[in-house]
Amino acid sequence: MTGEFSLPIRVYIEDTDAGGIVYYVNYLKFLERARTEFMRSLGVHRAALTDDGRIFVVSQLSVSYLLPAKLDDEIVATALAHQVGGATIDFTQTVRRTDQLLLKAEVQVACVDQASGRPRRLGSNIKERLLAATKIERDEV
Repeated sequence: MTGEFSLPIRVYIEDTDAGGIVYYVNYLKFLERARTEFMRSLGVHRAALTDDGRIFVVSQLSVSYLLPAKLDDEIVATALAHQVGGATIDFTQTVRRTDQLLLKAEVQVACVDQASGRPRRLGSNIKERLLAATKIERDEV
């Protein structure tokens, strides 16, 4: 395991603009899906978070759009947690088509209290799982 999670995605017509290329904001949906499935692969489920009064929100986002994805393309969205703080997780994410890098993003996700919207610690179980995943990546490099 490299620590980088990959999610295969097919581009549907609903993802594209009138020119048949992926509308820029839809890449953010692909990135969200990859982060969600990465967390799910670690055993961190959104339902359990909300039951505990926690939610994840994007607090920072930087995106470089490099090449367009097109209707019916098979692409892969990735998520790699490279830093875990007390209440934040920093991800490097990409979208690729075969060996072509289409998009690169740096995303910071914050754990907040669902009721107040104030920052809230990740919780030891979540943090331990994330640190284990990032440690695996560092050990294999």
